[in-house]
Amino acid sequence: MDFSLTPSLVALQERTRTFVNDIVIPRERDPRRAQHGPSDDLRRELVGHARDAGLLSPQLPRELGGLGLSYVEKAVVFEAAGYSMLGPVALNCAAPDEGNMHLLDAVATPEQKERWLRPMAAGETRSCFCMTEPHPGAGSDPSLMKTTAVKDGDDFVINGRKWLITGADGAAFTIIMARTIIDGEDVGATMFVADLPTSGFRIDRELVTLDSSFTGGHAEILLENVRVPASDILGQIGQGFRNAQVRLVPARLTHCMRWLGAARRAHDIAADYARKREAFGAVIAAHQGIGFMLADNEIDLHTARIGIWHTAWLLDQGERAGLESSMLKVYCSEAVWRVVDRCVQILGGMGVTGDTEVERIFRDIRAFRIYDGPSEVHRWNIARKLNKAAA
Repeated sequence: MDFSLTPSLVALQERTRTFVNDIVIPRERDPRRAQHGPSDDLRRELVGHARDAGLLSPQLPRELGGLGLSYVEKAVVFEAAGYSMLGPVALNCAAPDEGNMHLLDAVATPEQKERWLRPMAAGETRSCFCMTEPHPGAGSDPSLMKTTAVKDGDDFVINGRKWLITGADGAAFTIIMARTIIDGEDVGATMFVADLPTSGFRIDRELVTLDSSFTGGHAEILLENVRVPASDILGQIGQGFRNAQVRLVPARLTHCMRWLGAARRAHDIAADYARKREAFGAVIAAHQGIGFMLADNEIDLHTARIGIWHTAWLLDQGERAGLESSMLKVYCSEAVWRVVDRCVQILGGMGVTGDTEVERIFRDIRAFRIYDGPSEVHRWNIARKLNKAAA
């Protein structure tokens, strides 16, 4: 495995870093960045700047207007974009759209790609992914899914409730996962695409959450007789969970890439402060209590980056890398949390204020240990596979 960066990739990395520093970071204090994330107006403004800079949708193939990057190349660019939590929003490579774009590119028909993927690739539209449900429905265990899609002539009628649906407010379309009932028989989960707004799709409430960096926030959705034609099925009937893995495996990895950039930003802020702040006759970085925390940050950041690049390399080789992405998701989500937590401690009182970006990163990054599978579920799945191998 050769992880040396080509001159062209170094240039792209530097161009992304310059864009984030010069264009994105100055807008972090914009009032349009509110409790439920950056507004669509701010998103469109940032996307316009990224388009002008030739950095829009770097994860997509060139025929869709992207940069056609490999996974290892994405790791470099996404980390650079993630240095500001608005960076992925600007580059149109933030969740959930980045994962939905990958899913559509891999599974959708040519007609569906023109209808839904191409406008989103251009940054003109947003989407949401309706899978998670409140108790007693599907969360970490998708087999508990309660939402149903019942065949009615040439259509399917969807009923159920979804929650923690990121980006629902203002989304142009949604991908809905539902148990599929045909002639009274449950034939498995299927993905359906529905334009928004549409009859029967209602945002029941906007959820107040720790994080505030996703356009459209997070919502609880009520689905009441949402009618979707069979032509708008994404993939195959009954193959929803299998197709979900097409989305989830790389999405775990790209989450790690973006959050690594945010953790590095927090570390840089804390390290700069520690080299200036004096206490007990020296700058605090010279005291072991602080110096060792900074050293541990460097270790966690470096190790997470190597893990990301290795898993990215496996995907570039055509490997499925499901187990590796699961292990990486656990390690990286916990490593970047440790980094940012130490940064708050190093900053002291300033760390719990909004005077630096660290406080917001701290709040936002906490959720990463839960979404895309909590650490406990990934550990359980890894242990289960170990037990099977031993048997």
